[in-house]
Amino acid sequence: MYKKSMVEFDPAKDASNKAKHGISLARAADMTVLAVIEDHRYYELRYRAYGLIDGIAHCLAFSVRDDNIRAISLRRAHSKEVKRYVP
Repeated sequence: MYKKSMVEFDPAKDASNKAKHGISLARAADMTVLAVIEDHRYYELRYRAYGLIDGIAHCLAFSVRDDNIRAISLRRAHSKEVKRYVP
């Protein structure tokens, strides 16, 4: 497990995320969060955070474990998501 500024993730999941979305889960610690939405589709409560990394809108899927953010997925946000969730 890797931790960066209260953000943790599985190294194998990070490699998968880099291959699929071109960004490391470690960059979640750099996100300026603009909106957080609860996601009840899974057995544990998850969240989606929308915000900016290097001025570009991103979407972070995460859960909270032991007061740490457990990053699940990080990708560029779709324009519909930005219009819907970002003030």
